[in-house]
Amino acid sequence: MLTADVDTAMTRALELAAAAVGWGDTPIGAVVLAPDGRVLAEAANERERRGDPTAHAEVLALRAAAAVHGDGWRLTGATLVVTLEPCTMCAGAAVLARVARIVYAADDPKAGAAGSLWDVVRDRRLNHRPEVTGGVRAEESAALLRAFFRDRRGL
Repeated sequence: MLTADVDTAMTRALELAAAAVGWGDTPIGAVVLAPDGRVLAEAANERERRGDPTAHAEVLALRAAAAVHGDGWRLTGATLVVTLEPCTMCAGAAVLARVARIVYAADDPKAGAAGSLWDVVRDRRLNHRPEVTGGVRAEESAALLRAFFRDRRGL
């Protein structure tokens, strides 16, 4: 069962995703919630804006959350809410940050690493495995992504 905090965070993540289109980035947004539901950090994709291949929304949000969380880089008990299933880099970052839960909207069959293409977050060989909930407001996120790529391709 999702809490109101997670639903509110997904609403914000979708807003951030839509904003990323304005600077030419793929519409992906992420919000990190503290264990008590407070927003620790939020970000949108900024790969194009920064010219940085690691500037995914999840990585930017996890970095910012670690800076304010109070337990260094460990985001123990935190929830990562994101509009697209994390890729291998972002899934790995979430595992290494020790987030308790990942909640995402749309599946990513081409690069998803939380169950679609790979399942990095539940790999038993790793020392931490966050709980994963996918499909939360998936159609809204997928519609943003479809519109972005349709516009990019000039269709």
